[in-house]
Amino acid sequence: MLTTIRRIWNTLELRKKIIYTFLMLLLYRFVSVIPAPGVNTTYLNYIMSGISEQLPIFGLFSMMTGNAFNQMTIMAMGITPYINASIIMQLLCIAIPALERLQNDETGAGREKINRITRYVTVALAALQAIGIVSSLNYNGISMMAGQSWFDYVMVALSMAAGSALAMWIGERITDKGIGNGISLLIFVGIVSNLFNGILNAFMGTSSVNPWVHLIVILVVAALMTVAVTFVELAERRVPLQIAKQTKGRRVYGGQNTRLTLKVVSVGVMPMIFAYSFLAFPGTIAAMINRNPQPGSFTYWWNANMSSGQWGYIIVSSLLIMAFTFFYSSISFDPAKQAEQLIMQGATIPGQRGKNIRNYLQSIVSRLNLFAALFLAVLAAIPSLLFRWLGISMPFAASSILIAVSVALETIRTVEGEMSIRGIEMDVDRGGFM
Repeated sequence: MLTTIRRIWNTLELRKKIIYTFLMLLLYRFVSVIPAPGVNTTYLNYIMSGISEQLPIFGLFSMMTGNAFNQMTIMAMGITPYINASIIMQLLCIAIPALERLQNDETGAGREKINRITRYVTVALAALQAIGIVSSLNYNGISMMAGQSWFDYVMVALSMAAGSALAMWIGERITDKGIGNGISLLIFVGIVSNLFNGILNAFMGTSSVNPWVHLIVILVVAALMTVAVTFVELAERRVPLQIAKQTKGRRVYGGQNTRLTLKVVSVGVMPMIFAYSFLAFPGTIAAMINRNPQPGSFTYWWNANMSSGQWGYIIVSSLLIMAFTFFYSSISFDPAKQAEQLIMQGATIPGQRGKNIRNYLQSIVSRLNLFAALFLAVLAAIPSLLFRWLGISMPFAASSILIAVSVALETIRTVEGEMSIRGIEMDVDRGGFM
């Protein structure tokens, strides 16, 4: 490992990319502590501590932004508006033929236009979310806004929208000039920055469980979840292919055996995020409307049955994760289109011909989706079950582990690719570097 690190550092281009990535991530974390103008910082901690448990949607923002949301900095929205805008554009590309043509444009100009539209949608979403959240947050008559004039709202919207635009720019610069996917690394940094504080708060907090037992259980569960996620993330289904010989001019192409590689969990963390968002919105909206719920009200019922750790929450979230797994897979991988491409390339699957290729791929993808849905549902239920059975509160969600492991593996693959291009030897048998 030390030899590998030395080889990476001695490679000038890799060293520049790593330093550039580190400095951009440092800039992101530095900007994340700058308070947004127009926010009542005097009562900020009091307000956030009073509403954090009542409004579960804020847990998603806090996870993605590395606590910048709880502090209402200019990075309070972080990269989440960009993620939302990307999802919206991805769905619109399926529903609107004009956008689908742009997405499939082989010249790349159409894709660039979609990326430009996504950036505009990101800034608009960040401004709207900033105004809606900051203006609606008040606790016991105390407002988070320092003033109530239109200028205060404009300042908050502009500063947080600018923060999201800056985060988007930093992510794109890392992707172009650094190592790994910049957007993913920003989320990874936010999760890791929350990890230490979460473990410390769990250890120091009041609980019926001994603090040391609490800490040991958290570390053991986190380690087991990390190993399981890593194993599944690296797993793949290899479909053998036979490419027929094709004569073009005086050259003969094809006539070889290869394989089509399908990831076991190709949907990543998106089903979890969809499910958490879907479950968080009703409780958040109800809590904003009714701050003091009485028995018999919807808010009171929701808090009693659909809060984290309750059986209703565990069952419904698991079902939603499974449903979103099949839905997201259906829009991200089309077996019929893949089968068409294979036929056009003269490739066949041993024992399958013509339309049977599509049916065969569909059956494989369905089985993989079933495993992915069950795996993600069980993974997401572990923190809630620990809290319900042992009274131990995990300082991170299963989605945090999944995102962190996925981004780390993706970055390692990028470094391996950079080293392979430059002819630096790697120990393939051990799955790592020499």
